[in-house]
Amino acid sequence: MSIHARIAELGITLPEPAKPVASYVSYVRSGEQIFISGQLSNDAGGGIKGTVGVDVTPEQAAEAARLCGINLLSQINAAVDGDLDRVVRIVKLGGFVQAGPDFEAIPAVINGCSDLMVQVFGDAGKHSRSAVGVYKLPLGFAVEVDAVIEVK
Repeated sequence: MSIHARIAELGITLPEPAKPVASYVSYVRSGEQIFISGQLSNDAGGGIKGTVGVDVTPEQAAEAARLCGINLLSQINAAVDGDLDRVVRIVKLGGFVQAGPDFEAIPAVINGCSDLMVQVFGDAGKHSRSAVGVYKLPLGFAVEVDAVIEVK
């Protein structure tokens, strides 16, 4: 099954890739790797904003991380000219959670993105990862995730 077919089977429609909001590019290719800039928990409805453990529940935060994953897929799709079957492996995800002072379940939040990568790419979606709680994220979004992808 093609990656696009798997995405459709999961009921996902890829959005237009988000434009940078500052002085950077959405992705850079270096050899066989693509480095995707951080993608926020944003969607057409405004996304998920707020502080996890304060005004965003852990379940909402995991959904926010999944939104980041969908946005990563959109950027990857742009980087490979629409041929997601060129992805060899999701190498690494870097997850950032706007966390309240008592919220410690950061890895569980980022699982929302990690699980999506495995659902979409199978074993090639298994990756190394960091998951970090931060004071603030751009534009008040609850979660941000960046990625390193190997392509052929």
